[in-house]
Amino acid sequence: MLKRCLVVLVSLVFAAGIEAVEWKITRVYDGDTVKAQGYGVEIKVRLAGIDAPETGKKKHRESQPYSEKAKELLAGLVLNRFVELEGYGIEPYNRQLAVLRVNNKMVNLEMVKAGLAEVYRGKPPRGFDLRPYQLAEAEAVKAGRGMWSLGPGKYISPKDWRQSRQKD
Repeated sequence: MLKRCLVVLVSLVFAAGIEAVEWKITRVYDGDTVKAQGYGVEIKVRLAGIDAPETGKKKHRESQPYSEKAKELLAGLVLNRFVELEGYGIEPYNRQLAVLRVNNKMVNLEMVKAGLAEVYRGKPPRGFDLRPYQLAEAEAVKAGRGMWSLGPGKYISPKDWRQSRQKD
C-alpha cells in the first residue's frame, strides 16, 4: 500500500509539471519502455510521442523487424544512467508518459532520428509538441534509416503490427 501511495505521489509531481526530476534507469523493456528508480520507488516509463517496433513478448510470438536494435539503442542511451524525466501523465497501462533527457539530449527524439521509432499515431498527451518528432521521422524516412530501410510495403507501423497480432 505504501509503495502504491508513493507511485501516486510521484505521478502527481509529474502531473504538476515539475521538470528535471532525476531517475536512474534500471531496466529497458523494449524500444519505448523503461523502468526508473528514484525517491524510494520504481516506476515504469513509456517514452512519450514515439512508438518503437514491437518485441515478441511470448516465446511463440515473433518480434517486429528492428525491435532488438531499438531496444539496444535505448539501452545504450539510458541504462544504468541518471536521466531527467519530463512527465506527461499516466497512460492506460499505468505507465508514466515522459520525455527522457540525458545531458540535455532528448532520448525520445533520438530514437526517431535513428529510424528506430516512429511518431506515436494516437492522441498525444496534452501540451506535447509532436512537430519535432514529425520532422525527424520525415528525415529518417527520406534517408532510409533503421526500420525505414525496409521500404514501402514492407514496413509495418507498430500500431498496425499490434492490431494484426491480437487475432492470434
